[in-house]
Amino acid sequence: MTTQVPTVSLAEFSVFSGDLCNVSFKGKTLINTLNQYSFCIAKEDKEFKASLVGSDILLADGMAIVVASSLLRQNKIKKIAGADLHQFLLEDLNTKGGSCFYLGSSPTTLLKIEERMKMDFPNVIVKTFSPAFKPEFSIEDNEQMLAEVNAFKPDVLFVGMTAPKQEKWAHQHKDALEAKIICSIGAVFDFYAGTVERPHPFWIQLRLEWFIRLIKEPKRMWKRYLYYGPVFIKLIILEKFKK
Repeated sequence: MTTQVPTVSLAEFSVFSGDLCNVSFKGKTLINTLNQYSFCIAKEDKEFKASLVGSDILLADGMAIVVASSLLRQNKIKKIAGADLHQFLLEDLNTKGGSCFYLGSSPTTLLKIEERMKMDFPNVIVKTFSPAFKPEFSIEDNEQMLAEVNAFKPDVLFVGMTAPKQEKWAHQHKDALEAKIICSIGAVFDFYAGTVERPHPFWIQLRLEWFIRLIKEPKRMWKRYLYYGPVFIKLIILEKFKK
């Protein structure tokens, strides 16, 4: 049975509108996140859009999505970042004594994750695997990744391959993966490993996390925020008029 959760409609997407602590996970659950960047890219990439639409839970990972939901539907939803989802699931696993698998990133980053997990969540059994770094995976690559995950059968599978690659991969292989919860969380691997520092909670509470990330990584983030920001606003305005 697919997990049933409260949602609100945002264009073609059904965005989670509840609280994670109230979710009763039933069957295999695929969780993805939606921000202004992924919203715009999904307009251009049909496979990526299908991956997001096919989520069992689609979280609003960005204030732009929260504001757009209020503007279009007068619905209040809460921002739940990938890092928030990661923390929530690990705390739950630590309480229950569960297991998780990190698929993606570099061996160095994964090693740092394993070391931190031992201190933060000692009751969680952890396994990791770093796939080949390439634009597209071969059949053999996919078979190896599936074999690594399925041999472990984790309660939670964290996929970190950057968007939209990770969402497409998780959606494509959902049925073949022997994991109860599958999450595409991208940058969280680096945040948790400490290889990339997440903005201070002060900035997060002020809803300026995006601005601090732009300042720290201008070459990587400028297009996401300075180009796709206006594109997102245009799309939401068009959606408003359409409605």
